[in-house]
Amino acid sequence: MPDARRPGEVSSGHAKVLSGADRATDTRDLFHRTSAHLRRLLPFDSAVWAATDPETGLVTAPMVVENLGSGEGCAAYWESELLEENVLPFRDLARAAVPAAGLRAATGDLPARSARFRRLLGSQGVDDELRAVLRVGERPWGVVSLFRMRGGPPFGPAETALLAGLSGPLASRVRRFARPSASGGGPGGPDAPAPGLVLFDPAGEPMSINEEARQYLAQLPEGPSIPSQLGLRLPIWVVAAALQARAIARGRDRAGGARVRIRTADGRWLTCHASCLSGPAGQPGPVALVIEPAAAGDRAVLVAEAYGLTPRELEITQLITRGLPTAEIASALFISPHTVRDHIKAVFGKAEVSTRGELVARLFAEHYRPG
Repeated sequence: MPDARRPGEVSSGHAKVLSGADRATDTRDLFHRTSAHLRRLLPFDSAVWAATDPETGLVTAPMVVENLGSGEGCAAYWESELLEENVLPFRDLARAAVPAAGLRAATGDLPARSARFRRLLGSQGVDDELRAVLRVGERPWGVVSLFRMRGGPPFGPAETALLAGLSGPLASRVRRFARPSASGGGPGGPDAPAPGLVLFDPAGEPMSINEEARQYLAQLPEGPSIPSQLGLRLPIWVVAAALQARAIARGRDRAGGARVRIRTADGRWLTCHASCLSGPAGQPGPVALVIEPAAAGDRAVLVAEAYGLTPRELEITQLITRGLPTAEIASALFISPHTVRDHIKAVFGKAEVSTRGELVARLFAEHYRPG
């Protein structure tokens, strides 16, 4: 397949993909529509699309797996991604000047340099992988991997550029779907259970769970999962957080990143965070994974980012929720009242409100409004 497109063709291709994306009703629908339109411009045999937590980059709901069976290989894929030496890990692409790259192009047509290819992709008949991070600024809101099976050409520069050009626009649309919903019920209200706990042994096998964790897991949307000896399947997003804790314990990633926020089926947010415990004589112990309703500050930051607020705008918004008038906000932040008013005007525009009360309700109260 020739890998040459005129600038006008690329622009037209972007427009077609984004036109379909704009008709999406939620993030899962966005992934399905985008994949279908993109396949006509950039042929591929299978794909994985996933939302990510914008603070940690870990995968979260939803995840769409196309033409890869039931997703039974997802756990091994993310284990390799987080625990092994790989070419083009998503964490590097998230910071790269160009947020998309092809495996064969990056390895000089020697994909076996990547543990992911040696362990998984090659044996599954994959010939090349084109992956990208969907990001706004430095915040990753999603990831995508496109696969070509043996017999197809490797992904070329123009195809990589086409996908890279969609990174920001698609991330903005994923971010928009992270805004609060008006649904009620489920975890996070006054009757929410205590924190849930899942223990994984040092090899990563789930070995213990409390009833509260079972209740939280039952609230999560459908997606790839792995079987366990606990009598239930564990969603890949939960498993990935536990894998990240092991990666941190091994010094493969920065501390503090084994944490992901997951949206429940009824639109609320849970926080899932994991840490590696120590065993006898300092040996690696089990991984403790805690699931609980997202704290007020946690969901406030996420929702503020979903509306595109800057760090300064978020600071001012948080002071507004404490009831501080403009003069006191200016004093607290060492800026002029005029600057505060400018920031508030910008916040009102982004959140589509006209008063402070409406702003607080939109960013904080609506997210946990009773049914």
